[in-house]
Amino acid sequence: MALKSREVSAMIKQGFISDQTLSFSPSRTTAATTTATTTRVYSPASSPTSNALLSPPASPFPTSPAPTQPPARPAHSQTLYEMMSDEQHRESRLSDEKRRKLHERVARLLDEAPFRNAAGDVRLAVVGRDGFRVSMDVHKSVLAEKSRFFAEKLKRDRGVSHSVEISDCDDVEVYVEAVLLMYCEDLKRRLMGEEVSKVLGLLKVSAAIMFDAGIMSCLEFLEAVPWSEDEEEKVISHLNQLQLHDSDTAVLLRVSSEPSTSTRSDDIFLRLLNGVLQAKDDKARREMKSLISRLLREDAANDSNRLDVSKDVLYNLCHRCLSSLILCLSEATCMDERQDRGVLMGEIAREADNIQWIVDILVDKKMGDEFVKLWADQKELAVLHSKIPTMYRHEISRITAQLCIAIGRGQILVPKHTRFSLLSTWLEPLYEDFGWMRRASRSVDKKLVEDGLSQTILTLPLPQQQAILLNWFDRFLNKGYDCPNIQRAFEVWWRRAFVRQHATEQDTSQLQITVCDYPN
Repeated sequence: MALKSREVSAMIKQGFISDQTLSFSPSRTTAATTTATTTRVYSPASSPTSNALLSPPASPFPTSPAPTQPPARPAHSQTLYEMMSDEQHRESRLSDEKRRKLHERVARLLDEAPFRNAAGDVRLAVVGRDGFRVSMDVHKSVLAEKSRFFAEKLKRDRGVSHSVEISDCDDVEVYVEAVLLMYCEDLKRRLMGEEVSKVLGLLKVSAAIMFDAGIMSCLEFLEAVPWSEDEEEKVISHLNQLQLHDSDTAVLLRVSSEPSTSTRSDDIFLRLLNGVLQAKDDKARREMKSLISRLLREDAANDSNRLDVSKDVLYNLCHRCLSSLILCLSEATCMDERQDRGVLMGEIAREADNIQWIVDILVDKKMGDEFVKLWADQKELAVLHSKIPTMYRHEISRITAQLCIAIGRGQILVPKHTRFSLLSTWLEPLYEDFGWMRRASRSVDKKLVEDGLSQTILTLPLPQQQAILLNWFDRFLNKGYDCPNIQRAFEVWWRRAFVRQHATEQDTSQLQITVCDYPN
């Protein structure tokens, strides 16, 4: 059929015809016709004594020699049609190779089958969805003894040979192996070393044909072997689908127990978190802090049924840590020169770090609002804080910085009086400790702290912003960068106070609402 110039142009643009030439290679226009035939082959040795027959489906490829192809064009000059065709050929070759290997594996199984040299009275055929067919001469006595399904189907016409076909199988190889298991005396040894996915397939077939010994052997295997995370998901999914009831209990004990209650879970969470807080080895403590935080955060938003650490547990730990911190600071105020200052400084830093960790968890779980009020009310702690040297106490001010960052990000929502109370109690200590915080800890992000503090101040009423920022202005001029640089907040306050002057204007527009009655 002749193509119009416009159609040719469109095909060039779409990549179906190369724009280098419009001539066609004869090798592409010549069609080779072949006749596809289905062949029957015996199992690998082609032994006449074998009673198993394999019938693979007709090959989708021509059996005659392929015509010589011209040299492949560079990829950049191939048309879209040619690239699609090459991809299809590659997929076909992979599929053909996979099918060939399957046939070889099944043939090896049948060549080693215990019934290969014995005359069977049942011709059992297993047919895959792709047409791959395997026929086996097996024994009615074995099938009926091992499988309740076959016992029911073959109970009639005793002494008569039967022909049974199982069609549309997902995996022919697994069905063949299930039949072989019926002839096996030691199923445990036979399954040893198999992959979990293979045994799950055997379990599915065994359940379908009611092969009870096979079911129990597969379950015993699954209960005893280790699983990867992917395999665990598959095991649980298969067992839920098969619904074997009490039979699979031993397997599922690995992944479930009696229904947990929130009280029981709280006891476990409290023990784990408290263990981390009181750990004696610092390296192990850091590792477990990171692990517990990740596990508590993991998939929490996607699983509404999971049992999570409760608010009561977290605040119980907060109160314990605060009590310990107050005790440490009280000891520090009474410390004389003969005492080991380093040990006490370490204890203060550790308790402050414990609180920071619990606050991180509270913020992640959107439970941090009550802690802001709790921290703002720590007047006694703030007084003790002012009585000890900065080098001992600066970790405490990181808690204030942490809360301001969360408030500035909108991760904690508290009333304005609570925000102002927080800054009234802890802003001056934060100013005093900021230089030490910045120099002593690499994990402190100076800009992050300054941004969080700025945003928190700017959420307050304008008179409170003014009082705080004028105080900061004087301090910054005297202390320089040992004081947080919150110029951004100062600029915003300036514009709000002197430039924008948001006068209240009366809104003369009225929302009109009309009610009409319609006759029935």
